[in-house]
Amino acid sequence: MAAENAILRYESGQTPYPWEQLTDSGDRQTFEAANAPWSGRSGFEPNIRPYGLATGGAITPGSGNDAVDVAALTAYMAGSSAAAGNGLVTVAAATGQTVSRGASTDTHRITSVTVDASGAIALVAGTAAAGFSETRGAAGGPPSIPVGSIEVGQIRLSSITAAAVKTSEIYQVVGLHQERYDFPVWEEDTANGAVTFAEALAAIHTGDVPKRVYATYATPVFATIPRATDWTPAETTHNLTSTPIYGGAVGSSAAAIQQASFTAHLTDGISDGFLALKNQKLWIEFRPDRLKLLPKQLTQGILGISRTFPAAGGITAACTLTPESGTIDVTG
Repeated sequence: MAAENAILRYESGQTPYPWEQLTDSGDRQTFEAANAPWSGRSGFEPNIRPYGLATGGAITPGSGNDAVDVAALTAYMAGSSAAAGNGLVTVAAATGQTVSRGASTDTHRITSVTVDASGAIALVAGTAAAGFSETRGAAGGPPSIPVGSIEVGQIRLSSITAAAVKTSEIYQVVGLHQERYDFPVWEEDTANGAVTFAEALAAIHTGDVPKRVYATYATPVFATIPRATDWTPAETTHNLTSTPIYGGAVGSSAAAIQQASFTAHLTDGISDGFLALKNQKLWIEFRPDRLKLLPKQLTQGILGISRTFPAAGGITAACTLTPESGTIDVTG
C-alpha cells in the first residue's frame, strides 16, 4: 500500500455525553460505556461516579427503644430522581428510625440502613434466625438491597426484647457494611471506554447484582492534519543492563514507552488549526488507507510542537505525542 494514501487526524473537538449507566461485562469488575474512545482534553475528561456514600451518614443510637439516628449525608446516585446535575444526592438527617427485631426463637436480625432510589433513608430488615450469617439474603444475614439504592450501614440485634440500640450493634465498615462511591478504586481505559475496579463489586443488591456505575465522558471529533508525514507510533522498547559478578554477569531488563511523532508541513506556522492544541492532551488517529475506517492506530498523549521557519520557505513542525500508554492497533 502506498504511504501517500495514509491519513493522520487529530482530536479537534469533542462530543459530550450525559450521565450513562455503564454495563457490567459479566465479572462485576469491568464496566463498559456505549461509546469510545474517551477524550482526555482539559474540561472533557471522563467523570466516573459509582453509586455510594460520599460524605456523612454516621449512624448512632436514637432516643427510646429500637431506634437509630442517621446523620445528614451526600451520596453519588446519578440517574436517581433526587440527583443533582453532578450526580450527587443530598439527604437530610433522619432521627428515630425504627429497627426491627426478631421473634420467638429467631432472635437475630440484621437491618440495613439505606438511601433508596428516591433519595430517602430507608431501613430494610433481613430475615431473622437463631444466629447471624454473613451470607447476603440468607436467614440471619444482611438483606439484599433494592437495586438503585445504596447501603449506609447495618444494625445487628440479637435479642427480641425491646431496648435501646447499642453503639456496638451498629456496623459501618466500608466494603462490608457500607457502600462508598470511591471503594474499591478503579482504573480507566479511555481507549475502550471502560472502567476496571481493583476487585469485583459486591453482589449485595436484589438479583445478586452489584451497585450501579455511572460516567459522563466525551468522545473525540477528528480532523485531518494536512500535509502530514513520517508518522511514528508510540512503541514499547526494552533495554538490557548487566552487572558483572564473579564468574559472569547478571542481566536485567526494563521497558519504556517512546514518544509518538510526525512532521506537519504548515501553511504559515501560526494559524494552522492544530497548532492551538500545543501542550494539550488529545488523541491522534493514523489510518494507512484513508478510504477505510480500519485498520487504524490510536494514540493519546500531550502534543508537543517544534516549528521551523526556513528562509527558503517550507515551514514545518516536528510534532511529538507524549503518551501514558503505547499506541493501540485497532483492527475490528
